[in-house]
Amino acid sequence: MRLTIKKSNLLRGVQTVSKAVPNKTSMSILECILIDAREGMIRLVGNDMDLGIETFIEGDIEEKGIIALESKVFLEIVRKLPDNYVIIETDNDYKTTIICENSKFSIMGRNWEEFIDLPAIKKENGVEISQFALKEVIRQTIFSISDNDTNKAMGGEYFDIKYNCFKVVSLDGHRISIRKIFMKNSYEDRHAIVPGKSLTELMKILTGEAEKDVIIYFEDKFIIFEFDSTVMVSRLIEGEYFKIDQMLSTDYETKFKINKKMFMDCIDRATLLVKEGDKKPVIINVQDEMMELKINSVVGSMKEEIVITKEGKDIMIGFNPKFLMDALRVIDEEEVTLYLVNPKAPCFIRDEEQNYVYLILPVNFTTVS
Repeated sequence: MRLTIKKSNLLRGVQTVSKAVPNKTSMSILECILIDAREGMIRLVGNDMDLGIETFIEGDIEEKGIIALESKVFLEIVRKLPDNYVIIETDNDYKTTIICENSKFSIMGRNWEEFIDLPAIKKENGVEISQFALKEVIRQTIFSISDNDTNKAMGGEYFDIKYNCFKVVSLDGHRISIRKIFMKNSYEDRHAIVPGKSLTELMKILTGEAEKDVIIYFEDKFIIFEFDSTVMVSRLIEGEYFKIDQMLSTDYETKFKINKKMFMDCIDRATLLVKEGDKKPVIINVQDEMMELKINSVVGSMKEEIVITKEGKDIMIGFNPKFLMDALRVIDEEEVTLYLVNPKAPCFIRDEEQNYVYLILPVNFTTVS
């Protein structure tokens, strides 16, 4: 095999597929990426059996061939080459030579037949969505998945499509994040639990351009994302997702609107008094047209008032400040509305149309004087 590829194209391709290469595995061949130049195109593949990525890059194929190269070493070599054209040559013994200007590397490749390629999956009835919309809806929910291995469903996001509505849900036992977007086309109902790891890597690859689309294919055990010159195949989390609708309520005793930036800045100042690992809650005391936010820790105490617009009863309730901040960061509106029932019941942050809903469980607290 002999290829000539612009360094920037090669680096982009290798970085993309390397996101599917495991750091440690008992199958050393999976620590490689595949370079396949047999069909008139240069195809790169990475696969850890749960997540696989293939991408096509531009370049000249002077001699067709295929090779598996150790991903980490190859990526570092390409990254540090001069910004020029790169020549990649292989021989029948898998020896691979990489040349760029005055730099020349020789590394040993692996037999490509040992490499486990992406599963052959029929791509039918795809769902089309803009890269921007998909990247945003994942960003606005991914923070509330759980890394608890005891419940695998919590380690993924629930994709639910009904007609032209695409809903994404995540939860970790302390909070729930829900986002809905509306697509330009309508589709048959479909749903899947997609691993958080796959979605995190997908976000890194998507350009997020509004005029570029992603086509999503749902299969029994896999979900496929196809965009630009790249295909990502992720194994799904099996089983039923949680009955989210049963956890949601529109009832409230207290409702108040608050400037989002002022609220976030206030919480940020309060957490200056919290040491790392200390789980001190912020206490919110809602009275009349004022919300008082308080915190008390071993470092000291803090108290601040913010003007609000309130309906309903006065209430004092405590929250994990991180959970509040995570939700507020991904809301674009200048004002947010919080709905409360009592100090022991969940708080809801949502818009009127419920295109976003963030449920946060309160925490017990000791009253700050």
